[in-house]
Amino acid sequence: MADVLKKVPVREQEPKVRATNFDEVCLGYNKEEAVEEAQRCLHCKNAKCVQGCPVNINIPDFIGELKEGNVEEAYKVISESSALPAICGRVCPQESQCEGKCIRGIKGEPVSIGKLERFVADWARENGIKPPTPQEKNGKKVAVIGSGPSGLTCAGDLAKLGYDVTIFEALHEPGGVLVYGIPEFRLPKLDVVAKEVENVKSLGVKIETNVIIGKSVTIDELMDEEGFEAVFIGSGAGLPMFMGIPGETAKGVFSANEYLTRNNLMKAFRDDYDTPIVHGKKVAVVGGGNVAMDAARTALRLGAEVHIIYRRSEAELPARAEEVHHAKEEGIIFDLLTNPTEILTDENDNVCGIRCIRMELGEPDASGRRRPVEIPGSEFDIEVDTVIMSLGTSPNPLISSTTIGLDVNRKKCIIADEETGKTSKDGVYAGGDAVTGAATVILAMGAGKAAAKGIHEFLNNKN
Repeated sequence: MADVLKKVPVREQEPKVRATNFDEVCLGYNKEEAVEEAQRCLHCKNAKCVQGCPVNINIPDFIGELKEGNVEEAYKVISESSALPAICGRVCPQESQCEGKCIRGIKGEPVSIGKLERFVADWARENGIKPPTPQEKNGKKVAVIGSGPSGLTCAGDLAKLGYDVTIFEALHEPGGVLVYGIPEFRLPKLDVVAKEVENVKSLGVKIETNVIIGKSVTIDELMDEEGFEAVFIGSGAGLPMFMGIPGETAKGVFSANEYLTRNNLMKAFRDDYDTPIVHGKKVAVVGGGNVAMDAARTALRLGAEVHIIYRRSEAELPARAEEVHHAKEEGIIFDLLTNPTEILTDENDNVCGIRCIRMELGEPDASGRRRPVEIPGSEFDIEVDTVIMSLGTSPNPLISSTTIGLDVNRKKCIIADEETGKTSKDGVYAGGDAVTGAATVILAMGAGKAAAKGIHEFLNNKN
């Protein structure tokens, strides 16, 4: 009999093999493995795992159906709450959310909720199972700005309620950060993202690409001239941050946003695409979040020796433990308690190195993490030809600056009610990274779900 205190192991590509390709690292469960893992669920009456899920999936019920081998029924349970289960099963930080609350994890390992969600969603896709058809249209039009996780979630929930929903996407492909930000080896685009987008469209949602809100059309014009009774802003946070150190404008310095967009959306890693990117041989990635791991592991697959430079210790790394583990397995070098002070350049303004200083941890700062403090006289250089800055992002101010009566905070994030998504402008709602700054896919989805509910209540009370 299997050990109920331990997860059923999940199959993965071998590190040495996967470091040379862009195929998905995690291979997931087959049905036999998924059913076996589902048996570990205690089906708690007061399910803390549901409380830990930002979109409140009924986890015990979907796993209960899976226990019995009823995969289609399990998918129906998930679909009641989530529009993007195949994506969430791959990229959500389950260890700090649903699995982090799992009672089974008190005396053993928590149930692999994310891997089970992924299996159910993949099985449904492979067997042609679609989300339930929405109710009839109610004749009310709602615009959604951005086709990332918050926009897709909000649009899907509103479509299920009968609204005529149109998503406006600035890029040429829908998916937002799911397409441009997360690498293929973590989230396949055609097999997963595109199919999840199609599922949202099957609910009746229309998607118009190459529409830049604030340039192509404004929110005020959508509401005043095109008949949209409410608008949801889920435009994300795509404006990269930099350190302001010498050498940041040199040739060979990228923001992680640009580097990943060129590889993920524009397929720079593929020889059959005419969208190449400079393939550095020695790359430094500055930062310690999931985006930094994505950029580092992408550079590695493009043939580079890669250093992660992070000013705190491993215990403070904000990236998911799984991503750090995978990066280490693949050969990424971690220069911890290290901070850049200058990017070194040659006579042609090409990057030739990065100057750093050693750090030690002092007292906790406002985030609760111990503040990194420079150690005088500890400077040293690392020879690199490419530097990728992964220091976070903020919302592009284009939308807020072209919308009358829309309040933002000092970081240019839209101010919106946490529970409803309501902004300072009547009929306009917002959520996800456009409100919080860069965060996770599932938190953006939770915000999209909350805003859909807020919009529904607003439009019902309006008439």
